[in-house]
Amino acid sequence: MCAKYLGFVLLVWFPGVLHAQSAPQSCSAPILNGGYLVPEQEEYSHETMLSYGCEKGLKPAAEGWWSTSTCQDGTWSPRPECIDKEACLPPHIPNAEDRENESGWYANGRTISIKCNEGYGAGSQEATCEKGVWSSVLVCEKSFTSCDAPPKIPHAVIITQGYQEVFAANSKLEYECEDGFTVEVSQRIITCINGNWTTLPTCIKPGAAEVEKAVEPATSDDRNPARGGSSANSGMNDRDGSLNAPITTCGDVPVVPDAVVIEEKRTFVRYRCSVFYTQVGPELVYCNSNGRWTQLPTCQVRERFCEVDPARYQGIALAISEVVRITEGQQMDIPCYWSGTFSRFECHNEQIRYTQCYRQ
Repeated sequence: MCAKYLGFVLLVWFPGVLHAQSAPQSCSAPILNGGYLVPEQEEYSHETMLSYGCEKGLKPAAEGWWSTSTCQDGTWSPRPECIDKEACLPPHIPNAEDRENESGWYANGRTISIKCNEGYGAGSQEATCEKGVWSSVLVCEKSFTSCDAPPKIPHAVIITQGYQEVFAANSKLEYECEDGFTVEVSQRIITCINGNWTTLPTCIKPGAAEVEKAVEPATSDDRNPARGGSSANSGMNDRDGSLNAPITTCGDVPVVPDAVVIEEKRTFVRYRCSVFYTQVGPELVYCNSNGRWTQLPTCQVRERFCEVDPARYQGIALAISEVVRITEGQQMDIPCYWSGTFSRFECHNEQIRYTQCYRQ
């Protein structure tokens, strides 16, 4: 009898307990020194959002002259706070290390170090909080010597590390073929050099290598004499009429200054110039049966500059509507919306550095 009565009590009591535990809690009015709340109440229900402003000489610990906070199960998020108007909020820089700190802001005169993530920008730079704005802020854009994610190779995966969009210069990645396919050990590793990956491997089935060498598929460049290729019908080369031969016939692959070999096949080598150079001449180089290479490309220094797109710098309110070009190594003061204020932009290694708006 007692057991039945106890079971009945548990069935009645437990649902109520579970309901009480799952019910979100309301929030008491936050304590805001030097500020005011709208609406002002003693208690706020869950998910209520309030706005707050700060008295003269203070500002919210967030962007703008007013801010908001939301009641989340008994806690205000973010916590309403008024700070000195000359303090700085953490700089938000894409592709850079997070500079958040415990207080959520930095006092006037505080200097911090900003470092771009690997593969972006030109390393690190110091910035100082000067009366509410940072003295200079580094723009972390993809470095021209970094590489995009390597292309997909049929029947292969990269085993070195997980996927990422950008790899720093000199990064090395290793491919591994799926079961039933193989690749020479010396060709499994690729390296990022001056913005390009070195020769990509090819996964083939054992026993198919000789067939691939004997019947090399013709590329569009092989059939286009205008790009240094040979005619698909005659197999002749434009340079001297000699028949193309395996590249091993000509010995070592030629070194082209300021270029890297991005593809090496049985019958041709493909070059690409470094990022600060323009390629002139054929992309593909062949070996003639007389043991001589066809015409090599050359890499000519190109004009280096940075572009300032006002749409990308809305946080500093530039008073320009069109893209501005800055020559490598030069500085330019660009006007801001506030009369008499400017932001200084500098182009260094084709990366942009700039300051917040200031009065000259």
